[in-house]
Amino acid sequence: MNIWRTGTLAAMLWLAATAAHAQSPGVFDDHILFGQSAALGGPAARLGSEMRRGILAAFEETNRAGGVHGRRLELRSYDDRYEPELAVANTLKLINDDHVFALIGAVGTPTSAATEPIAMADGVPFIAPFTGAAFLRDPALSNVVNIRASYFEETEAIVEHLVGGMGLTRIGVLFQDDSYGRNGLAGVKQALERRGLQVVGAEAYMRNTTAVKAALLGLKRQDPQAIVIVGAYLPSAVFTQWARKLGVNAPIFNVSFVGSAGLAQALGPAGEGVYISQVVPFPRGDTIPLLEQYRQALVANDVTARPSFGSLEGYIAGRLTAEVLARAGDNPTREGFLKALVETGTFDIGGFKLTFGKGDNSGSEEVFLTVIKDGDVVPAERLSQ
Repeated sequence: MNIWRTGTLAAMLWLAATAAHAQSPGVFDDHILFGQSAALGGPAARLGSEMRRGILAAFEETNRAGGVHGRRLELRSYDDRYEPELAVANTLKLINDDHVFALIGAVGTPTSAATEPIAMADGVPFIAPFTGAAFLRDPALSNVVNIRASYFEETEAIVEHLVGGMGLTRIGVLFQDDSYGRNGLAGVKQALERRGLQVVGAEAYMRNTTAVKAALLGLKRQDPQAIVIVGAYLPSAVFTQWARKLGVNAPIFNVSFVGSAGLAQALGPAGEGVYISQVVPFPRGDTIPLLEQYRQALVANDVTARPSFGSLEGYIAGRLTAEVLARAGDNPTREGFLKALVETGTFDIGGFKLTFGKGDNSGSEEVFLTVIKDGDVVPAERLSQ
């Protein structure tokens, strides 16, 4: 009888331990596992690689300080080449096979549109997607944790600069023909309509290609005073180079997803005077403590790394994740993580503030402006406070 009772007690304890583990996937005695599906290869590889570099810098900085409640933060990343089908396969693997605690640093609107519902169905936090898509700001998406301004906020700031600051009224748009590009186009249209204006021409190109010459010729016929590009760095660079060769000298503005460093490098001399809106401060600046903290963590993790907007965004995402985990208690759950985020509300990440609340997953609304000069991306002026 005693043996039976001992065996029964052992079985009950084992079941209790198993149930507790099932409630907190990705949480182990010595580490917490996060997953990332991002463009680490293909024409958008630089975007995913820099985002990953920043997350790792923040995670390793946390780990050097003892981790979160004694647990190291670890990241498992898979390449989706900025293709939704691959992103779905990666996400299912991360959730069902790797049993990650949360997803972090997804790259792109079409990939996020395909994978966020998978995360939502399983209650998995979807942290810091590298996209400003409006659908991710839906208050009903309680598992989404945005840290960047939306594309609507970026395009509003760009249009205000073009119309209110430069006095231009004839605005054309080149957009990637998918959910990302159409989201940005809608933002430009809405911003212009608020000022009694309309887009003078909108031309599309196919994702993961540089087939933009026909779009350029279509816009050239409309004679725009300025062009807003909602795309990736390679097609944007090819478009701009052809535009300058064909005598289209209208100022060109890109939204942040373009990838500033990659764009400047790909453009070469044709990049002079090309603008890019940003959703994080200038990474080589000194306006807030965050920037020096970021640069130190970046080099500590990878001596070859150079500051970039993408890795700074990833670093902020990693820092926020660590701070939320610290507030979620010794034995964090996915639900407890999201509850700690909302209940804390405002997080000051070295002077860069992120604010969340019930029905508000937006994080930041800040937009900055940069311009390419002498092959380098430098601050132009701040677009919004």
